[in-house]
Amino acid sequence: MRLADILLVILSVGLSSTSQIILKRGMTGTAVQEAMSSGRASDIAWTIGTAPLVWTGLFCFGLSAVVWLFVLSRIPLSQAYPFVSLGILVTVAAGFFVFNEPVGWQGVLGVGLIVAGVCLVGLRAA
Repeated sequence: MRLADILLVILSVGLSSTSQIILKRGMTGTAVQEAMSSGRASDIAWTIGTAPLVWTGLFCFGLSAVVWLFVLSRIPLSQAYPFVSLGILVTVAAGFFVFNEPVGWQGVLGVGLIVAGVCLVGLRAA
């Protein structure tokens, strides 16, 4: 893979991971949580639909999809798609460091195996 192709993959995966982090932050905000606890569908829909972080996360997710289309036009799917799983590394790390979510040794081992698998696919592509 050329450097430009790798950068496109990293950009797409980075945007996708970032979107998940932003969406999590938006959905755990006070206003959304209060609306969720109210149980009224109209309050929930309105609050989520007007939450800036939710819209920002959705925008990042859409942008990652557009970048991914460029990736798919340039790189064989069997080489490109495994890199999507690197988003798991980013989101698990964000869960731990940003949201104080527990990971545990099983999570660390699982993410390590995923990264090792991506490296193996990357070696095949080199």
